[in-house]
Amino acid sequence: MTVLITGANRGIGRQLYRQYETAQTPVIGTSREGADPFMALDVTDEAAQTRLAAKLDTKPLSLLVCNAGVYLDKGMKFPDYTPDIFAQSFAVHVTGVYLTVRNLLPNLQIQSGAKIAIISSQMASDTRAPGGSYAYRASKAAALNFGRNLAADLKGIGIAVGIYHPGWVQTDMGGAAAEITPEEAASGLRARFDALSLETTGCFETWDGRAHPY
Repeated sequence: MTVLITGANRGIGRQLYRQYETAQTPVIGTSREGADPFMALDVTDEAAQTRLAAKLDTKPLSLLVCNAGVYLDKGMKFPDYTPDIFAQSFAVHVTGVYLTVRNLLPNLQIQSGAKIAIISSQMASDTRAPGGSYAYRASKAAALNFGRNLAADLKGIGIAVGIYHPGWVQTDMGGAAAEITPEEAASGLRARFDALSLETTGCFETWDGRAHPY
């Protein structure tokens, strides 16, 4: 079993990496800079995606965690948004996930029972619309939609796809007032990834195992 986590250099991704490492599960982490021990990957850069795939060659992957994320509009108010805020948010949360899956799909297909986990957010759900964070909410909602459709397309080749809300986590993105620690979020998410199967593919779940409304 080998796990690959994008955006593994900080926050939830970093804690997931640490926990898999502690459990002696082979794990590969990526970051934009590629500082040791992580491999370089800007998820929005197709050339960088191609380079990573070439380095991995035919290495089997059992789990791909699409975790890289940005919250560029935190605290912004309407109508102060720029087109670039939306473009960057969608580039990371949607196009970046697509490029990562597309380029690493051959590695997943080598491994029987391979899985893909997409980290979205409860802010993707149209049941939670208190206003604000337009670019973040819209791009995470698109990631949820992408994951649901990807699950339908990959089920036939035996790859399960799950989409997850990691909780409101005490990271740079979530802030110090958030409800849970990165350790709690990562532990819960790992349990969700373990439980993911072709029977539950396309699920949208919280870090602690509850089905989240779309």
